[in-house]
Amino acid sequence: MFYYTAFFLQNIQGDARQVRRTAMPILYSVIARGSTVLAKYAECVGNFAEVTEQIFTKIPPENNKLTYSHGAYLIHYICEDRITYMCITDGDFERSRAFMFLGEIKKRFISTYGLTAATAIAYAMNTEFSRILATEMRKFSDAVEYDSLSRVHGQIDELKDIMVKNIENVTARGERLELLVNKTENLRNTSVSFRHTSRNLAREMFWKNIRMYVILGAIIGFIIYVIVSMACGGLAWQSCIRKQ
Repeated sequence: MFYYTAFFLQNIQGDARQVRRTAMPILYSVIARGSTVLAKYAECVGNFAEVTEQIFTKIPPENNKLTYSHGAYLIHYICEDRITYMCITDGDFERSRAFMFLGEIKKRFISTYGLTAATAIAYAMNTEFSRILATEMRKFSDAVEYDSLSRVHGQIDELKDIMVKNIENVTARGERLELLVNKTENLRNTSVSFRHTSRNLAREMFWKNIRMYVILGAIIGFIIYVIVSMACGGLAWQSCIRKQ
């Protein structure tokens, strides 16, 4: 029996107009290579990273487009050249808009980073590209802007070929998949915290690489010392020193 729970929307009290102003139908977007997240942006509070991490492990490596549905939310993704472009939206948000959004961020990501995404470390592009994700999420969430975009790009005929599956298709036996969303707490005010986290992660990875190079240099130096010592008659380099 597949175990999963319905997506759950957690509301808190607040001014209704504030909720309408801050809520956006595209709740979360992320770009990943396999399960390695390269960039992400959340418009509201939720355990998006936890849920998408489970889904990433189930996505086959071949190029594919798919929508998963469950309860009040839809999860759309495009997988191309082992890079996955994914977003989570409200259930009544048009799929055409969602895939136009994914197509746009895919185009911008490829034009910006090209082949570097194939070897980039986790969150390598987050500081820069999360701002682009935020901008595009707002653009495609806006009905007026989307209408003008759809007139330019035309209808997405390929939508009829993109399957919609229930989320139980990615859950293993006994696995729980639960998404908690709080739309009333907008993350724009805490974007500084996301950037700070990204910088800290980048700094940590930098010093980790430095330590690795220092250790590697010490090992190479020791090997050279041993070789020279053998050639010079011992650890004190007696024969080489006498020749001088």
